Amino acid sequence: MVLIVVFVALALAYTYPLRVYLAQESQIAQLEADQAAQRELITQKAQELQKWKDPEYLRAQARETLFAVRPGETPLLVLNDPAGAAAEAGQKAPAAAPDRWYDTLWSSVRAADAESPN
Repeated sequence: MVLIVVFVALALAYTYPLRVYLAQESQIAQLEADQAAQRELITQKAQELQKWKDPEYLRAQARETLFAVRPGETPLLVLNDPAGAAAEAGQKAPAAAPDRWYDTLWSSVRAADAESPN
């Protein structure tokens, strides 16, 4: 009986340190995973930085985002204007989209408020 009490006392004495150890192991694993993710992000940023050091990539980005052109080039910007294109082609302009349901509802509420209570 005394032996069982000793084993129970030892088991209880080791539970808290064991729990702390397992929690620390879990935390270490999480930190290592976070560190690996940060390393991957650093690698991606370094690759992106290398792209930006390339003059051709820099020119392409300037053309796409800032619409930059070289001296002597004529900039051309194409806009989507179906009504204007249809008028130039001698056709009818495409029909306008119908009003949204909530616009119709709101206009009917305004009309009801505007009516006089005669």
